[in-house]
Amino acid sequence: MTNTSALRIVWIYPDLLSTYGDQGNVLILKRRAELRGIPTEVVQVYSSDPVPAQGDIYLLGGGEDRPQILAADRLRADGGLARAAAGGACVFAVCAGYQIIGESYGDDESNPLPGLGIIDIRSGRGQGRAVGEIVADVDPALGVGRITGFENHQGRTAIGPSAKPLSTTVRGIGNDDRTEGAYQGQVLGTYLHGPALPRNPELADLLLRWRVGPVAPLAPSWGERLHDERLAAGLR
Repeated sequence: MTNTSALRIVWIYPDLLSTYGDQGNVLILKRRAELRGIPTEVVQVYSSDPVPAQGDIYLLGGGEDRPQILAADRLRADGGLARAAAGGACVFAVCAGYQIIGESYGDDESNPLPGLGIIDIRSGRGQGRAVGEIVADVDPALGVGRITGFENHQGRTAIGPSAKPLSTTVRGIGNDDRTEGAYQGQVLGTYLHGPALPRNPELADLLLRWRVGPVAPLAPSWGERLHDERLAAGLR
């Protein structure tokens, strides 16, 4: 954690990258931390604001093509997120956010554009759009298990040697019909909406463990029930 007494959760550009209810990822992290007695501070950083380099968990959401380009340009010019990641902060990025934290991504005409370069992935546009429920098995090294979500993207993502696939797909497209998401150190990206963390409480707890160490188990609640319900629906 940072030098402050609270876990600092930084929500990046909700005015550009929050098309699919991504605030839910912020809320569930805050809730699961505070249920364990971990104080939190949520910092909302709009696209006109500088990104603070002193945060614990940085969250980026999904967005349409033009807001994605604007967000990437501003984040590159600002440099705060890249500095935070280089300093060991945790980054959780979804869909458009996932693409722009990589080395490059494609615009709406398939032209390659530079990303932030904080994870070794490269994204472009596929032939068809991936839409629907997705189920995937997370890398066993992360201790998360099976995750579910909803994907709605035309992106296809190749993972370089410095990063690892987050999961292997059971149903859905994800990166390339075989894997979904990627991680490198404490930087993690995914195409999963839902939002992803409320639908997968163990994934939220992974981010917390990365920042605060082992966390006490919580009694099963609506989050676990939602996960089980969507998992059953995704496998039908």
